[in-house]
Amino acid sequence: MYDEILSSIGRTPLVKLSRVFGDCDFRLFAKLEGFNPGGSIKDRAAMNIINRALEAGVIGPNTTIIESSSGNMGIGLAQVCAYHKMRFICVIDPKTTQANIQILRAYGAEIDYVSEPDPVTGEFLKARIDRVRQLIDTIPDSYCPDQYSNPDNFRAHYQTMAEITSELNGDVDFLFCATSTCGTMRGCSEYVHDRELKTNIIAVDAVGSVIFGGRSAKRLIPGHGAAVRPKLHRPDLTARCVHVTDLECVVGCRRLVREEAILAGGSSGAVLMAIEHLKSELPPGSSCVAIFPDRGERYLDTIYSDRWVAANLGQICETCAEWSSYFTPALTVEPAIAASFNLACLEHAK
Repeated sequence: MYDEILSSIGRTPLVKLSRVFGDCDFRLFAKLEGFNPGGSIKDRAAMNIINRALEAGVIGPNTTIIESSSGNMGIGLAQVCAYHKMRFICVIDPKTTQANIQILRAYGAEIDYVSEPDPVTGEFLKARIDRVRQLIDTIPDSYCPDQYSNPDNFRAHYQTMAEITSELNGDVDFLFCATSTCGTMRGCSEYVHDRELKTNIIAVDAVGSVIFGGRSAKRLIPGHGAAVRPKLHRPDLTARCVHVTDLECVVGCRRLVREEAILAGGSSGAVLMAIEHLKSELPPGSSCVAIFPDRGERYLDTIYSDRWVAANLGQICETCAEWSSYFTPALTVEPAIAASFNLACLEHAK
């Protein structure tokens, strides 16, 4: 039994996946972070950042917490602030889903909406961060957790990696981890480095993200990738980076729910497809762990909607033919949408 809701954060299930890569010789385990009470891995960082700030006297019960987030970190902070009876303002942008906005409001968070991207970079992240700074300057006794540079973000994930290694008795050859603020990747990597473990950290980034030197481009799937390289990023701690498209995220999520009955969020689909990219290179008998950051309920109107996929990612082409079974059968979707999956998709028309 837990004393209170925040003490239930962490110790999430590690599940063996035997079907999705059933024809491969490596072992695959999934760390299901959606089992955290706020629904994602960001609960860990949110609790650690606020608790450490409270312990250090940096913030108090009357402090207003202000953070930029398009989803899970905002929800994690909203949960922690609700428990501590603290005011929380979450700065969001048009990419934030209605489901996430409703969850934030249910926890009592105040929403500050940035409707226009930064005029110089064209990015919403820069505009959100600038808005946070404006609010901090005008609201007395306010504090920004700054998930993009706060070391208590990545320190929370020493425990994440400790849980994984403990359950597998240290036998982890590869860890696949989605990147955004780089908190999870940095924390797990430092744990591995400090203990001289054999684990190779594989970063999973989005096509259109600049974290690993890619060119900035439009991205639709939240939860991985960034338009600005986070200060927490340490490339020397990762063995490799795999870039995954938005369409691959969708396919990965649908593969998971179809083959393993795991309803996961977009970055989980990205992690799965990164493994797909590298599966022929993984040594037989190797032990692989995939961190799945959140659940899929918050993506029912996007990733799991054939209508949204057709409207935003184009059609599914012959190159994607092997993925067609992961989309709703024609009998249960409007004919025009079903027909669109047989034409040339935007991903392969570039």
